[in-house]
Amino acid sequence: LPHPQPRPQPLPSRPMQPLVRAAAAAASVSLASPCVRALLPLRLSLSGGWAAALLLLSGPGLHHRHYRHQLQQPPPPPQAATMDGDTSGVETVLAPLRQAVREQGELVRKLKAESTPQVDVDRAVAELKVRKRILEAKELALQPKDDIVDRTKMEDTLKRRFFYDQAFAIYGGVSGLYDFGPVGCALKNNTLQIWRHHFIQEEQILEIDCTMLTPEPVLKTSGHVDKFADYMVKDLKNGECFRADHLLKAHLQKLMSDKKCSVERKAEMEDVITQMDNYSQQELADLFVNYNVKSPVTGNDLSPPISFNLMFQTSIGPGGNMPGYLRPETAQGIFLNFKRLLEFNQGKLPFAAAQIGNSFRNEISPRSGLIRVREFTMAEIEHFVDPSEKNHPKFSSVADLEMMLYSGQAQTSGQSARKMRLGDAVEQGIIDNSVLGYFIGRIYLFLVKVGVSASKLRFRQHMENEMAHYACDCWDAEAKTSYGWIEIVGCADRSCYDLACHSRATKVPLVAEKLLKEPKTVSVVQFEPNKSAIGKEFKKEAKVVMEYLSVCDTCYITEMETELNEKGEFTFESVGKKFTLTKNMVGVKRFQKTLHVEEITPSVIEPSFGIGRIMYTVFEHTFKVRAGDEQRTYFSFPAPVAPYKCSVLPLSQNQEFAPFVKELAEALNRHGVSHKVDDSSGSIGRRYARTDEIGVAFGITIDFDTVNKVPHTATLRDRDSMRQIRAEISQLPQVVRDLSNGSMTWADVEANYPLFEGQETSKKEN
Repeated sequence: LPHPQPRPQPLPSRPMQPLVRAAAAAASVSLASPCVRALLPLRLSLSGGWAAALLLLSGPGLHHRHYRHQLQQPPPPPQAATMDGDTSGVETVLAPLRQAVREQGELVRKLKAESTPQVDVDRAVAELKVRKRILEAKELALQPKDDIVDRTKMEDTLKRRFFYDQAFAIYGGVSGLYDFGPVGCALKNNTLQIWRHHFIQEEQILEIDCTMLTPEPVLKTSGHVDKFADYMVKDLKNGECFRADHLLKAHLQKLMSDKKCSVERKAEMEDVITQMDNYSQQELADLFVNYNVKSPVTGNDLSPPISFNLMFQTSIGPGGNMPGYLRPETAQGIFLNFKRLLEFNQGKLPFAAAQIGNSFRNEISPRSGLIRVREFTMAEIEHFVDPSEKNHPKFSSVADLEMMLYSGQAQTSGQSARKMRLGDAVEQGIIDNSVLGYFIGRIYLFLVKVGVSASKLRFRQHMENEMAHYACDCWDAEAKTSYGWIEIVGCADRSCYDLACHSRATKVPLVAEKLLKEPKTVSVVQFEPNKSAIGKEFKKEAKVVMEYLSVCDTCYITEMETELNEKGEFTFESVGKKFTLTKNMVGVKRFQKTLHVEEITPSVIEPSFGIGRIMYTVFEHTFKVRAGDEQRTYFSFPAPVAPYKCSVLPLSQNQEFAPFVKELAEALNRHGVSHKVDDSSGSIGRRYARTDEIGVAFGITIDFDTVNKVPHTATLRDRDSMRQIRAEISQLPQVVRDLSNGSMTWADVEANYPLFEGQETSKKEN
């Protein structure tokens, strides 16, 4: 998008040598390389030097048209360290990218302030997104190498130890569907148990369990039937389907990897890739033709891109007369049960309801393991609150938490996420209200508790163009993984949109009553139907129209009034049919009314957790390799989430150990401690490694000192430090229980029990 403002006068020309030498050193590029030798003699303005150095550092992948003619602006002042501890050298690389984002953000704000046509605003926003993605990709590329997990080695461990694997594997498997094995199932159950305690128990949330089959009218009202879609292409001979944007990107990357591909051609294709999310259906179709994209499997021709709804469709009942879908989210069941939940809560606001269950999305091209799948477990909370009283009484308990916040303002200004105190973010209006802020704090505490690294966690605010028109504020908890930053939890203030939509569709008022301390006069906005005109136009269906108009809320009426004024009509849908009303059929009236009891449609704060994505993040953040032994890997899961809290390991298969193993196993069961007995052959070190590999937090070893000495003792080993203590067998189950529930730390254990140096006897003494 051409910059609409006049460009500032160029700065005085300066030699390029110092900047190019610094850039080459930072990029580990030889000063003798042709690209460096070509730049050294030049004299450019300072901003031109930054642009050239940027291209040198980034390679052809960033030859985006907007960086080829960088604005003549001096570099921004040095930034503070980001969450990855960036040095000034790294910031030197990122500064031009930050400047480009900042300029585009200012342009977007200017266009909106001047009420520029929406098509121009959308184009500017699309360009802003492109520049943001380029900046973030470069930030990730510059992260410390020791901060990157060996994904291949980790995934080998996950598959070999059957944490999870592709479903229906012996039939060839089905993409996007996974089965959890014993270890993965235990880890998932522990994660959900912690979630229930952390939210449902501690916050007194009402839990419900709704059906997964959903009739079509429900999802039509919520917008999923019309808008929940991606573009796909189909092999014209065998019918195999591919997600259009993913296939185009893979095809372009293959072309770019060809040594014969010119730098200009690579730059052009990189430009297409960075804007992939912004293309319309027709633009995608043109790109498929321009780059001659074929089926990657058969080489056959492909159909033009078509819109594909991501919900699994079915029919309810044997007659096939009631279309339905497998639910794409769990939230709708909570909204539909709002009246019953409000009654259960004695008609009082605020209150929250939650649901844990599976949801389904028929992804065209599922990928990235548990990150993009077709069936997944969600845990969602809907917190209903008076729109005029969005103040949480417990916010002070999380106000002092410090976390990385990536505000919309920071994103449009090219800045990085910054560590902030949560209370300050709410006070400064960065986070819209303290209810939303409270849940962000609680989400942070939960994620850290289950093993997400706080140093690789941030909360990113949706920019204004990302949010639905009805949303007040939205934040995503994002975790840094080998796939980049991925969303693992969403937290949105959805206003009253969902309840209002279902209320209009069903003619059932989903409202709460609020007793007023004293009567008040309010302005009322209602539709004023012309019954004669509506009856003449719609005849028998006039009753449907009248009922619909009678339950509409103020926000919707105001929105439709605007359409009436601008277009002379508006259209709505009810009972599966569309109705268009003109100005002579309906008007809007406003009047004053004295109220003693006020009916309000609650706002909804919605934290939504993707359990599979959280688990994958925990896998990456806790995967470790023993120092000095590359073959010994383990998961350092926090004890509460570990699949087994404790292993019981007899030193050998000597039968003298068997009674003590049995005694310990029974005692651990009585204390509710999950454990795994490994009395197989093999050295004790090998068995330690086996239990470490699946993340067992602690290990109890029965040795000859256990048999020979009274009182009978055994060793207790910590997985992460590999240090051991010795204690009486009767005490160990309680110690492990306290370690597992977080009421005791390993440091407490070492302070109370002697460290184990080695067993003193090697066989049974008479």
